[in-house]
Amino acid sequence: MTEPRIAVAVVTMGNRPAEVDALLESVAKQDLPPERIVIVGNGCRLPEFARRLGLPGEVTTVDVDENLGCPGGRNVALARLREYGDVDVVVELDDDGLLVDADVLRRVRDLYAADSRLGIVGFRIADEHGETQQRHVPRVGKSDPLRGGRVAGFLGGGHALRMAMLAETGDWPAEFFFAHEETDLAWRAADAGWHILYAPELLLRHPRTSPARHAVYYRVNARNRVWLARRRLPAPLVPVHLGVWILLTLARHRSPAGLKAWFGGFLEGLREPAGERRPMRWRTVWRLTRLGRPPVI
Repeated sequence: MTEPRIAVAVVTMGNRPAEVDALLESVAKQDLPPERIVIVGNGCRLPEFARRLGLPGEVTTVDVDENLGCPGGRNVALARLREYGDVDVVVELDDDGLLVDADVLRRVRDLYAADSRLGIVGFRIADEHGETQQRHVPRVGKSDPLRGGRVAGFLGGGHALRMAMLAETGDWPAEFFFAHEETDLAWRAADAGWHILYAPELLLRHPRTSPARHAVYYRVNARNRVWLARRRLPAPLVPVHLGVWILLTLARHRSPAGLKAWFGGFLEGLREPAGERRPMRWRTVWRLTRLGRPPVI
């Protein structure tokens, strides 16, 4: 059993210094030290974390002049890790998250060592009261957040990615900025035959939030939904997927301003270039369906 080398990547905009310190302290307490830690300042300049916190492994900070969004910032970290060339798996953590247990990185290493086709591992996200929001469970409908296994998607707040998978599938869709970038990556991974595992024993504590806290949430959410369908779905499923989400949006949201922004983003997604079109194969559609998440929902 080959033991993969683990790195940790964190992207921050510099507005959560206390939270980043706490997260990095939880990384420093892991019983398996990461080989490397990369911290990206997304449109900000970072302090010298390593010296202050006594972090293990090689620590690299990268300052980016502009905010590239979550997927763009993560791509910066991935590019730096590729330059080093000595990491097999990267654990990406939200800057306001916290690793509660000291064995998370060791468990991640063991999961990847046991399955050579394991591409993505999703963590369980729980708030400060230990509760997991249903939207953080990677299954359709109400599902037990403690039930692990193979799934069709993962959560961006805490997860691990195999570098060999990314070399085959490509990195995060930076143009998404935020919203649905995890689904885009998960569909590409599934289409290439990589496994996606939800491992609830890997816990990331994260404050309870709503995605609508972002001012542009409704517009970007809708735009990226259209881009996702145009990029990754077989042609007959594109109108089905978008039609389902129009109905769900009308049923879920009552704010006229929110709906106006959502439909504005929807039209933007239809008008603007969606990027490279690489639709999944029909056997991938069937595989995702068998995993409980047909790609029309």
